[in-house]
Amino acid sequence: MRAVLLAALVWAAPVAAQTATVAAQGETVPVGTAHDDAADDPAIWRNPRQPERSLIVATDKKAGLYVYGLDGQVKGFTAAGRVNNVALVDMGRSGVIVAASDRNDETRALIQFYRLDTRAGTLTPLGRVEGGAGEAYGICLWRQGGALNVYSVLKHGTILHIRVKLDGQPVGTTARTMQLTTQTEGCVVDPRSAKLYVGEEDRGVWVFDARTSGGLEGQLIASVDGTQLVADVEGLAIMPRGGRGGWLVVSSQGDNAFALFRLPDHRFAGRFRVTSGKVGSVEETDGIEVHPGSFGKNYPGGLFVAQDGHNEPAAQNFKLVAWRDIIRAVKASTKESKR
Repeated sequence: MRAVLLAALVWAAPVAAQTATVAAQGETVPVGTAHDDAADDPAIWRNPRQPERSLIVATDKKAGLYVYGLDGQVKGFTAAGRVNNVALVDMGRSGVIVAASDRNDETRALIQFYRLDTRAGTLTPLGRVEGGAGEAYGICLWRQGGALNVYSVLKHGTILHIRVKLDGQPVGTTARTMQLTTQTEGCVVDPRSAKLYVGEEDRGVWVFDARTSGGLEGQLIASVDGTQLVADVEGLAIMPRGGRGGWLVVSSQGDNAFALFRLPDHRFAGRFRVTSGKVGSVEETDGIEVHPGSFGKNYPGGLFVAQDGHNEPAAQNFKLVAWRDIIRAVKASTKESKR
């Protein structure tokens, strides 16, 4: 009996860390592809003059790209086929540039580029560049001065760092190639520290030097341990706070939660779930995004957007959460766990 008990203790699954709960304040209209795993990844554009008129660009990975207002209503839709992840960046005179990972051909990754009309909420196609040999999956962007760095994450673990020129038709040049060993997807760049974070679904979160002069080796800074992160690791996002501080947010898809890690030292800071409130709960999240600043009365301290994998009886959609609510809930949960 003692041997059996010891074996049970050895093989028992880890217990997830204390997890706060928070309710969403809003949601988007469901994507057009019903009865399927279709909604995937959001990106946020904040209107600095009228924050309540900010926009969310998001993927229906079976059909194309949506542009939503903060009220969740559709501003525009662009048929683009199988686009998985999306990111955007303000390039000054070139406008707000949107990039989406194109996996219409699973053997040849492409990156689709658009210009976002921030008044109309529509996308103008600019062209495509090569994203690597294999199935396109994750994508993230970094504006470095006047240059655009694109990180194309392929499903089998390859990460291409591509420099893109936007004068007329986009032109991409691969600067370097990095490699992880198993399936990868989510990525995000912290421009303050020039760090690239990439999620390897069954292993955890890796950090690389984001610069073209950086090395090719990454460091595992958060492991899938069943406590802080439960496989799969999916979307990644960064919420800055002063200097180099802030949080790295990671979708812990396996237990419908999100983990926070402090920046720049990557210390675990807590977990949260989006539970039933005005618009329902969030489960099996793929892509996430977070943005600082006011977004109006409902989101005064920043906006967090998460794909919702279960939105029955409607198709999948995206939930909107006030960042202030998240931080308050996590801090309260952390204090409770220390009592």
